[in-house]
Amino acid sequence: MQRYNKIHNKIPREILLLKSLPCIYSGKCSFCNYVLDNTTNLDEIRQVNDNILNMITGEYGVIEIINSGSVFELPKFVLEAIRDKVNSLKIHTLYFEAYYGYHKRLEEMALFFPNQEIRYRIGIETFDDEFRKRVLKKPFPTSNLEDLSKKFYACCLLICIKGQTQKQILNDIHIARTHFREITINVFVNNTTAILRDEALVEWFSHDVYPLIKDEKNIEILLDNKDQGVFVQ
Repeated sequence: MQRYNKIHNKIPREILLLKSLPCIYSGKCSFCNYVLDNTTNLDEIRQVNDNILNMITGEYGVIEIINSGSVFELPKFVLEAIRDKVNSLKIHTLYFEAYYGYHKRLEEMALFFPNQEIRYRIGIETFDDEFRKRVLKKPFPTSNLEDLSKKFYACCLLICIKGQTQKQILNDIHIARTHFREITINVFVNNTTAILRDEALVEWFSHDVYPLIKDEKNIEILLDNKDQGVFVQ
């Protein structure tokens, strides 16, 4: 378990993994076991998160907060603690994650944090809506890419899953690069779910694709889910 880290290259920032209330879509995404970190125990949420927030230095003026779900599942007292901390340290940019279902509520965080630029990440996983619905059990449309890319600063892709193809992965990366300002590409790592990693795709991506895009400043590639230094597994 690691809940705090500093990322020094590409997009320098402090990154925090906070504990939150259960994800609104909890247990439905077939690939996700991060929701096991969530709880309804408010005292536990307060204790864990206070300890993490106290680690923030403000070194880069940029904070990324993830919480095994969406920022909207953080209790108000946690959001207030974040606001007090980032204002005191003059943090100017905050990254949050938000599920598609919250796309009509994104402005709420801009109002709650008026002194910071809010940048949202969305877990697209793949732009193949049928594959995301059928295999990943995460149904929502991406035909409205122009609107999505206005509301969400960055997107996350999940690659090298059994059932994906090289063509699909290349198309996903192309679409993400075309429409979003930043991209995180996550190479799937087997976990406690039934979704499986495709080692042949991992080898292909590592040798044929990764070397070509690894130095692009707006693309972060996680060959392992611990590469950003925060994780629950």
